[in-house]
Amino acid sequence: MSFFSNFPTVEVDVLDDGTKTTFLEITRKVRFYDLVKRYNVTFDYYDVQSGQTPEFLAKSFYNDSTLHWVLLLANDVMDYYHDWPLSNATFDRNLQELYDNPDAVHHYEVKQTSGDTTKIIEIPNDSANTIPEDAVIITNYNYAERAEDNKRRIRVIKPEYIPQIKREIQQLLRK
Repeated sequence: MSFFSNFPTVEVDVLDDGTKTTFLEITRKVRFYDLVKRYNVTFDYYDVQSGQTPEFLAKSFYNDSTLHWVLLLANDVMDYYHDWPLSNATFDRNLQELYDNPDAVHHYEVKQTSGDTTKIIEIPNDSANTIPEDAVIITNYNYAERAEDNKRRIRVIKPEYIPQIKREIQQLLRK
């Protein structure tokens, strides 16, 4: 099942000349978490390895690479190029393009405790700030790596729920 094959079509007179062109109505949005709650779907978790694509993982988990959209929806990936984990080589290349010096200070962090709650406070790398002695330096590399690591842990819908999810998605998109 191709994900987009379930979208309804809409006819639009693009040039205002009476000729209608058929487009997929891709603005249709599915409330994925409503489906998950309705079926009491449980997730497994997986740490994406360098270079693994949604198609590769869908083939591994569901034996069907065209189910990559299930992984993307389950993980709120709206933009594959920014929301999906980068390969190590792409990460390194982007880091060099983004920062003149990846080892330079991005910001500082200091722990602040109140009772049994501890929060980490970010202090910008700004000459106007007084940096506490116990502050930890976070480099540009550390900052980018942490953001990338947060993308690596993904939710994987258990295979037994896929038929239900597919049917429900088809029905919702055709409404």
